[in-house]
Amino acid sequence: MSKDVFVFIEQRDSELQKVGIELLGEARKLADSLNQDVVAMLLGYNIKSKAEMLIHHGANKVIVVDDEILNEYVTEPYAKAVCAIIKKYDPEIVLYGASSIGRDLAPRLASRIHTGLTADCTALEIDEESKNLLMTRPAFGGNLMATILCENHRPQMATVRPGVMQALKNNPDLKGEIVEEKIPFDKSDMNVVIKEVVKVESKKKDITEADVLVSGGRGIGAPDAFNMLGELADLLGAEVSASRATVDAGWIEKDKQVGQTGKTVRPEVYFALGISGAIQHIAGMEESELIIAINKNEEAGIFGVSDLGIVGDVHAIVPKLIELIKKEKKAKSEL
Repeated sequence: MSKDVFVFIEQRDSELQKVGIELLGEARKLADSLNQDVVAMLLGYNIKSKAEMLIHHGANKVIVVDDEILNEYVTEPYAKAVCAIIKKYDPEIVLYGASSIGRDLAPRLASRIHTGLTADCTALEIDEESKNLLMTRPAFGGNLMATILCENHRPQMATVRPGVMQALKNNPDLKGEIVEEKIPFDKSDMNVVIKEVVKVESKKKDITEADVLVSGGRGIGAPDAFNMLGELADLLGAEVSASRATVDAGWIEKDKQVGQTGKTVRPEVYFALGISGAIQHIAGMEESELIIAINKNEEAGIFGVSDLGIVGDVHAIVPKLIELIKKEKKAKSEL
């Protein structure tokens, strides 16, 4: 009988990725609704030392597959290992991050195990009557939200966008079990040859990792206005993000988009500048701790979720804000 909520824990260079920790928090909620356990699947090379951290973030059990063939992510050996785990333990639910790795791995496993997969979920919930997993994701370009069920096959599987779910706080008092699984890999499992791994250091953070975001919408008027937003962001130690309208217009790159069809963010401070507040955008940022909005239209929907709303022209207000911050920084440096 299928049992427990499994989470694939993504790691890169033996560093646990944030999305896996977030999924453990959500898995904990789902498992509690089912009166079941949370099981983390940790694959890599010389990775066992990271297992205890997963227990501290909500896992009852960690299944570790530690093998040199798993040093770098390659589809076939990773798929073989996770497939073997799923067939042995028969989980009720398996969750993956909707990252480049998760989007590559999860559909291959769904095919091998003959089950369904719901991609890019933004909400997960257990149906009280059927106990099936309700998997919600944007549909039709983000204009609708579709809730999908996998009633007749197990495990129920979903990929979940980074930044959507809330991670549990690290609790060193939590106890759990660490199990090592040995997978019989052979040379044929490495069906590609990695000749070189090229790593490029980026000075900019992913917007899902930023503590402060300065986000621009159609109301900023032109692509050049992002220079102004960038100046404000630099002064605040923030990152620049955007609404879908500006991305669709080609004003800024796609990976800066916040919303149902972009990224979900939870910064400490979110500046919504010239953003009207469409439902799709609000869904991607409404969990921000402090939301500051500037918009000419006093009826703009963004004011409904803002902690501080200013009715006015972004091009009149933001330069004054920049000037004020510069004066404050200069005064402090002279003390």
